[in-house]
Amino acid sequence: MDHKHLRNVAVIAHVDHGKTTLTDQLLYQSGMFRSEELDKLAGGQHNLVLDTGDIERERGITITAKNCAVSYRHKDGHEYTINLIDTPGHADFGGEVERVLNMADGCLLVVDAFEGPMPQTRFVLGKALALGLKPVVVVNKIDKPNARPEEVVNEVFDLLGQLDAPDDALDFPVVYASAKNGWATADHDRIGEDHPDNIADLYDAILSHIPEPYAEGSARGAAAGFTSRQAALDSPLQLSVTSIQYSEYVGRIAVGRVTAGTITGGQKVTVINRAGEGSQQRVLKVNVFDGLSQREVASVSAGDICAVVGLDPIDIGDTIACPDDPSALPSVKIDEPTLSMMFRVNDSPFAGKEGTYVTSRQIWDRLQRELQSNVALRVERGETGESFLVSGRGLMHLGVLIEEMRREGYELQVGRPQVILRRPEEGDHAGKLCEPIEQLVVDCPEECQSDVMSLVSNRRAEIVRMDPKAGASDYIHIEFTIPARGLLGLRTRMLTATQGRAIMHHNLLRYEPVRGEMPSRLAGVMIASDPGQVTAYSLDRLFDRGVFFVKPGDKVYAGQIVGEHCKDNDITVNLAINKKLTNVRAASADDQTKVKPARELSLEATLEYIAEDELVEITPESVRMRKRLLTEAERRREDRAAKAKSTVSV
Repeated sequence: MDHKHLRNVAVIAHVDHGKTTLTDQLLYQSGMFRSEELDKLAGGQHNLVLDTGDIERERGITITAKNCAVSYRHKDGHEYTINLIDTPGHADFGGEVERVLNMADGCLLVVDAFEGPMPQTRFVLGKALALGLKPVVVVNKIDKPNARPEEVVNEVFDLLGQLDAPDDALDFPVVYASAKNGWATADHDRIGEDHPDNIADLYDAILSHIPEPYAEGSARGAAAGFTSRQAALDSPLQLSVTSIQYSEYVGRIAVGRVTAGTITGGQKVTVINRAGEGSQQRVLKVNVFDGLSQREVASVSAGDICAVVGLDPIDIGDTIACPDDPSALPSVKIDEPTLSMMFRVNDSPFAGKEGTYVTSRQIWDRLQRELQSNVALRVERGETGESFLVSGRGLMHLGVLIEEMRREGYELQVGRPQVILRRPEEGDHAGKLCEPIEQLVVDCPEECQSDVMSLVSNRRAEIVRMDPKAGASDYIHIEFTIPARGLLGLRTRMLTATQGRAIMHHNLLRYEPVRGEMPSRLAGVMIASDPGQVTAYSLDRLFDRGVFFVKPGDKVYAGQIVGEHCKDNDITVNLAINKKLTNVRAASADDQTKVKPARELSLEATLEYIAEDELVEITPESVRMRKRLLTEAERRREDRAAKAKSTVSV
């Protein structure tokens, strides 16, 4: 292919600003698909064709980066191939963004026409600028009633200035779009009723402003050490693997951008792993992306993105090189995890009743497979052979992994999330114990401002900025810096305090010395004292003791957490008591039984809720909370030992 007619573009944005919807429109309006074909591929839900996972479609979020390609015939008569890389927007999946950006030569920075740049916008844009990617700003959702396009463009310019963007990045083109309705325009005067009925202006912006691979003077070419495409073609083969796919027929498929040289089907190559060790292998075939699928080609040359079939072993970060002159490319630098959790074998009385994979070996093997594609994850052996320390970028990052394992038939138990502390060797805080500090942005109704301020300030947060929300006079925009520890459980309390009207986002900012103790859970819990089936009679007897997490008919075991106590201490309760049958019956007595609706907690909510001495039991059918020690005698013995130890230390 003539590389003058090739573009490699990453679509980046904050969560819910419309990346995947925009990518779907680029696919649809290229003419490669009919609308009904995309609907079928999306499982009957249009604009979700690239969200292929069940969890992605259920939550409406992108979890893993996706590759696709569109062929577009421009008005100049030439046909162009645009390799598109759809990236996640959540901060917890920032590792996905980091590993795929080096395949692109430019990016579409999608920004909501009302919200403007948000915390994750800063993160992804900073990563793109560090690689020298030229941004094209897409002001999306322009048809919102409260859209403010001029202010948003100015805010993007200010953000680029804060990130020390080069002059050519500051001179960015702007496209105004409504991805949901399928139109885009580069003319600000046409964002009203006179808007076009297509996204041709967006295609024009991509072809005009995103540089071709190894264009003269391009930052991507300079970073790779090449001043022209010919120089890259004349160099020995180098391809950095940024993604791994799997096929039941051909096994592992390595996806990446050819940095130098040419790769062909049947070619002998050297695969250099991240440890610098090389192995001689043979390529079975080489594919390029064609729409949502792949197409086999004879060869792929420098600047193009391809999928290489037939190499095994191969992992993300490996380099496919020329066997005569093998040279490894630098591995993608991924930010370190900020949160860890202890995964354990399920040893509750209900263990093995619902799951298929229950042993420590099976859990360890599954975690090792996850490491092959989840570059931001870390896994270590725990203190015992039945526990593993799993570290990730946030609660959602680890929560999605647990949910996937649960759906695959695994049973396990996990402990309370712990923030990872560090002692920097350099800088202002060298030698001090430091914790991750997050930038927290909250948009809330004006009447809820005091509740939000009180809730966040109790978690060692510091206010940075507060002003009326642009475009919404009755909302307040507040920015904080807050320890990552303070975010655990905050979202649920925030929604409760604001009746579900607050919007909050956060992103890792820096590491600072530990700010002090964090408030613990205010309420105690109710713990089942006896195994059995929950009865309405028992719940009625304990009606005024608090809120229950179980309902009549549920089976519980001793040590399981069955509710939240109305006071700050834990109590044991028996929920399996049946009403005694006698010959005496009071009229209408049974009609007065009172049972509160059970509080249903999501998986991530339970992870935020539990205390240090508690665990979450996860099975394919159930999510339960329990005490680490199931019997009351064991818990009392541990409490006495802890008090005795603290007395001695004093």
